[in-house]
Amino acid sequence: MNRTAKLGGIGQSVWLDNITRDLLTSGTLERYITDLSVTGLTSNPSIYDKAIGGSAAYDEPIERLAAAGSDGESIFFELALDDLRRAADLFRPIHQRTGGVDGFVSLEVSPLLANDAATTASEAKRLHALGGRPNLLIKIPGTTAGLEAIEATVFAGVPVNVTLLFSTEQYLAAAEAYTRAIERRVDAGLYPYVASVASVFVSRWDGPAAGNLPADLHLKLGIATARKTYAAYRALVESDRWQRLLNEGARPQRLLWASTGTKDPNASDVLYVEALAAPLTVDTMPEATLLAFADHGTVSETLASGSTRQNDALLARFEAAGMDISRLGTLLQEQGVEAFATAWASLLARIHEKAAAISAR
Repeated sequence: MNRTAKLGGIGQSVWLDNITRDLLTSGTLERYITDLSVTGLTSNPSIYDKAIGGSAAYDEPIERLAAAGSDGESIFFELALDDLRRAADLFRPIHQRTGGVDGFVSLEVSPLLANDAATTASEAKRLHALGGRPNLLIKIPGTTAGLEAIEATVFAGVPVNVTLLFSTEQYLAAAEAYTRAIERRVDAGLYPYVASVASVFVSRWDGPAAGNLPADLHLKLGIATARKTYAAYRALVESDRWQRLLNEGARPQRLLWASTGTKDPNASDVLYVEALAAPLTVDTMPEATLLAFADHGTVSETLASGSTRQNDALLARFEAAGMDISRLGTLLQEQGVEAFATAWASLLARIHEKAAAISAR
């Protein structure tokens, strides 16, 4: 059994946090599925900005769509959906084998809609219909407006990847929106399972926003926060409320670890992956992190075996050192929304520049 397959063996799905046309046409994604036990993937505007800027693979469709009068946003969704349909088809056997639990790809609504619940929900339904694949998740940020959109979208039967969650409180708010939507579906006599993941970002907790901390707390806040969130997740799944929904045929929204690439060059390049192994979860990894773990990653214990009391004591030390963890979680989400909007603007500018350069040639 290879190293990544061992994560699958404990009940954690390995997803790739990347997609490019070259990844599809070269057979690399297919090889990752076969050889590295990858069972899904995620995408975002930043990934596509780099993919379109770093390859000529998108030039022909950009030229064709621009000549037909399509704007930058329409061109992007056309390009992305073409890629994601092909990727979804590669994961389709996994989706079928797991009864719709795994084998997903993800597409994000425009980050500019982060504070517009009604338009976000409408756009999520439109994009999912355009995608035409049951294993396409639509990414919606877990902002205040996003939570309203998530409930409406899930109630409508559209699979959702809740993104930009950082704190345990933000995760629980997203889980509440999902749970309410499923309860409403049960009450309405609708099929009770609509796939969803709640994406909790980990490594950003340990960035510059963390400030100056004692040396022995370095790179420990992200993992400690994730451990706290995992405990809350398990408690929710095991609650009477969710046990009743399971009895109706529902399935819980799975917890997904995002931002699992190590930012500190002096730390292990598989730090977060090794620390976050846990059943009934997903770990979506940047390509470099996936390859690093496949080469030298190990799993000695799972989150389920960790001590909640010790983790609470560790988080208390951060607070004692002057850190307001709740406030930092809010700040990280706000910064995440801004970063996604910046990446979106850069992506649309990239498409415009590509179209102009191709036309000039």
